[in-house]
Amino acid sequence: MDTKRKFLLGAGLIVFIALVVWAVTTVPEAPQKTEDPQENAKVMSYDGNEISEEKNGRKIWDLTAEHIEVNIDTKDAQLVNLSGHFYAEDGRVVELKADKGSYEAASKNVVVSGNVSVKNSDGAVLTSEELRWDAVKEILAAIGSAKVTKEDMLATGDRIESSDGFNKIRILGHAHLSKGAKGGETK
Repeated sequence: MDTKRKFLLGAGLIVFIALVVWAVTTVPEAPQKTEDPQENAKVMSYDGNEISEEKNGRKIWDLTAEHIEVNIDTKDAQLVNLSGHFYAEDGRVVELKADKGSYEAASKNVVVSGNVSVKNSDGAVLTSEELRWDAVKEILAAIGSAKVTKEDMLATGDRIESSDGFNKIRILGHAHLSKGAKGGETK
């Protein structure tokens, strides 16, 4: 082999090695996979089922929904077109209806929203944008345009809460209380 061929072969080999090195070092890294808990969530769906909570053998509340989805891992639930009851220790029952709701198993809190309507067994009626049950504090709170009527009393506020089935209430934010004719209308 003459020198010229050796030189061309060596140059070609160097160019080939340089190309391989360049190709290997400039390959983009594969994007890292991020785990989305929602993507991997195992969900069970039920139609026309009920969830409830008991404490010391006494039922605290129950919710029945047209459709329920429960995350198998967290036990959290999403409810659609629901109705339910909250049971006071003195025997009174608070009945509720709402478009949707959620239950968080870890905290045992319940949040319902959309056309929230609540009726107490002693005649009190409550409406609000949202209703929350705080399991630790055992407080039922109506949030957003909250309104309670009972006999001739009307109470309104941004938030109305109670720990005894709305027998005694606490009004927060833009609180207004009036007595008068039936339904709280003043004479």
